[in-house]
Amino acid sequence: MIRRRTALSALALPALAGRARAQAFPDQPVRLVVPFAAGGPADLIARTIGRVMGDRLGRPVVIEARAGAGGLIGVEHVAKSRPDGQTLALASSGAMVILPHLQPNMPYDPRRDLAPIAQVLSVPQIVATAPGLGPRNLAELVAMAKARPGQLAYGSAGVGSSLHLAGELLRLRAGIDITHVPFRGAAPAVTELLAGRIQILAADVPALLAHVRAGTVPALAITSPQRLDLLPEVPTAVEAGVPGFISETWYGVLGPAGIPADRIAILHAATKAALEDADTQRVLRDQGGRIVGGSPEEFATFIRGAYESWGEVVRVTGMRLE
Repeated sequence: MIRRRTALSALALPALAGRARAQAFPDQPVRLVVPFAAGGPADLIARTIGRVMGDRLGRPVVIEARAGAGGLIGVEHVAKSRPDGQTLALASSGAMVILPHLQPNMPYDPRRDLAPIAQVLSVPQIVATAPGLGPRNLAELVAMAKARPGQLAYGSAGVGSSLHLAGELLRLRAGIDITHVPFRGAAPAVTELLAGRIQILAADVPALLAHVRAGTVPALAITSPQRLDLLPEVPTAVEAGVPGFISETWYGVLGPAGIPADRIAILHAATKAALEDADTQRVLRDQGGRIVGGSPEEFATFIRGAYESWGEVVRVTGMRLE
């Protein structure tokens, strides 16, 4: 009897080992899709956190660029991928909570078709004016805009971009009439601001930081809830007299809806480890943002709130894709 049981146990071992291997996660490289062109801020963020995530997961995290349509193409690819946790997205606010209110035929529902894993970084905008325009603070800019309705122009990185929404939020919260001029990205908008062909620009910190530090353009306010460590002397927009003017471009890791809860937990732990890494924190903070972290549930709650609040801005301002 003992020999029979031993023989049966020996036969069962390979089957158990095979089942354990089949259940191991991840059992292959994890793809982290960046829905923007290589070399940009999202690509840098993905590569920075991907290094530590890969160490934690025991499998490499492969960065894959799928750019186009303001981030919709890459996020759609992930939303429609197999929900096994092997394909993730580093999505940003535009494709998650802004464009859904502007795009008539959205290919996915960001609240239903994607599984939040962790919010990574939130980057505010610097509100700057053209050299020599005159206003020394945000209150003076608002007063100038009210005295010259429709005559001051603000730039953006394109219709529906976070920079566009920041400009519209300024217009709404300050009660001013300023004209939107869209460009193909933040860089050309900065060039036009420096040349004085637009008067106002609310751009993500990395786009304007060097010019502010060099004294080329004045920074009137920062659009985050708290002051920025990189520019501690610049007040928040709320401090500067525009209540409710809070605008940030945020990034987070998500996967397709339906990923098993145990795999979500593993992916979240890997992302959390990346955000706690000293080198990762240094790189991310150099982007002018604040590291967020938090649980998948907190990220989901944040997305729902941001979806509603930006939807209200779109409705009230009457924004449309051009």
